[in-house]
Amino acid sequence: MSTPASLRSPGALAWAAVFTAVLVWSAIAPKDLFTWFLEVLPALIGGAVLLYTRARFPLTPLLYVLILVHCLILMLGGHYTYAEVPLGEWVRELTDGTRNNYDKLGHLAQGFVPAMIARELFLRLQVVNGAAWRNLLIVGFCLGFSAFYELIEWWVALLSGEDAEAFLGTQGYVWDTQSDMGLAGLGAVLALAFLWRWHDRQLAALSNTFSRR
Repeated sequence: MSTPASLRSPGALAWAAVFTAVLVWSAIAPKDLFTWFLEVLPALIGGAVLLYTRARFPLTPLLYVLILVHCLILMLGGHYTYAEVPLGEWVRELTDGTRNNYDKLGHLAQGFVPAMIARELFLRLQVVNGAAWRNLLIVGFCLGFSAFYELIEWWVALLSGEDAEAFLGTQGYVWDTQSDMGLAGLGAVLALAFLWRWHDRQLAALSNTFSRR
């Protein structure tokens, strides 16, 4: 069976090459193997879903790039653990901070990227009519997803005890859970506010591609 053309395009091959290279790097001598698995698992699931849907339901290039960036954030955090990522340490020293805030970048992306995924699905599948209701539901979805992820972290902590400390990454910050959800909500709002025109143009181009088939 031949490989579908959509899977052999330069963009798809470049996406797969970057994803695979960083995944392999992150798996080499990670700080904590259990934490690495927990952190990269969403990226592995996302990669499998994209591979499965690439031919029958291709996404816009913008969305593929955003998903890849989010996966790279997860892989980097998994390799070092979020509390010890060098980028976060550099920012902490530069700002004279008290904690490594790389995990906050991850939670901002946790709202930013899913918001655009939801927007694309809502528009292409015609789930909701009207931009105001659509945006409200997307932000609500992202907040709900973030809250559910916090519950998953809590369940993992209960089941794993001290082994899950690196996965939680609270670093003694009492408002860590609330700030994580707040940043996810902020990420969703920023994505909808600044990317909708770019996204609409790519959706139109994708629609024209399908109409010519």
